Amino acid sequence: MARPQPSGPPPALTVQRLTIRYSKRGRMRFASHRDVARAIERGVRKAGLPVAYSAGFSPHPRISYSGGAPTGSASEAEYLELAVTRRCEPDDVSRRLNAALPDGIDVIEVVETGGRSAGVQLEASEWEVVWPGVPADAAARAVQAFLAAPSVQVERLTSKGTRTLDARAAVITLTSHAQQPEIDGIAGCAILRMTVRHMTPAVRPDDILAALRQLSAPMPASPPLVTRLWQGPISALSAGQTGAPERMPEPRQHHPDPVPRHEVHLPPRTTDKAMQPEAESAQQAPASRLRANEQPPRGALGQFIDPRAREPYGRDRPDARNRATGSPVRIQ
Repeated sequence: MARPQPSGPPPALTVQRLTIRYSKRGRMRFASHRDVARAIERGVRKAGLPVAYSAGFSPHPRISYSGGAPTGSASEAEYLELAVTRRCEPDDVSRRLNAALPDGIDVIEVVETGGRSAGVQLEASEWEVVWPGVPADAAARAVQAFLAAPSVQVERLTSKGTRTLDARAAVITLTSHAQQPEIDGIAGCAILRMTVRHMTPAVRPDDILAALRQLSAPMPASPPLVTRLWQGPISALSAGQTGAPERMPEPRQHHPDPVPRHEVHLPPRTTDKAMQPEAESAQQAPASRLRANEQPPRGALGQFIDPRAREPYGRDRPDARNRATGSPVRIQ
């Protein structure tokens, strides 16, 4: 018996691939990777981008995600690859998509991907962890003991049961220093900077913090604030290219022979939705700038708001109000 085939014309071909770097800030750090993916798909449709779709009975947009941050962690270096059916200017895609995405998800950079499906080399990540209530000297002693140990086994509870991981094998660099009181006003706070290699199974910053607590580190006063600052190839570590939010890792090029590669460097900038009010930024000190774990108020002065992209999803329509109140809906 022949297999049934979907009716209708085939989907449009992919003519361009775009690599998009975006951030996850504020309250959006509590959204799971699946929730963020759904929000991005809605934003792509709302921005009117000519996204390509797969074939079959259930077409889905051709959007691939790489190296998503764990739930509860902020990030300044999340990546996705978007396939479109007609050529688009990266700056125009960045502006339209950034206006359509919810607050807390901001587009940082959009570049055209060379090759059929290049992607980016994500081999390591740099994290910043704010440890509230942990003295800097106690954190430094735990870090020294961790780096001196050949292996540190930790346990993580997963859906398939308890799994044992070697947290030490994934850590490339780990440093600690004291938090400045004038920045956040938290006394006795340590900040950790760690570069973690991407492994299978993945070692998360929470696993490294659990290993440090095993090595005499005190229990923090509140949950730590974890932020991914950078992710890319391990070769960039020796070149000192980590910790730069405005730089995108070099895409893979599918060539038989090594060829010179071109890196895209953009000047540091703050996205429109994450912009502080102009009056507030002019009066306050630079230490009051928004961090990745803070959320700017919606509609603040200086924020870019597109009326078409920011309209609610049918919440103000009469039929939506009738459904909410239980009143009958009249269909004409």
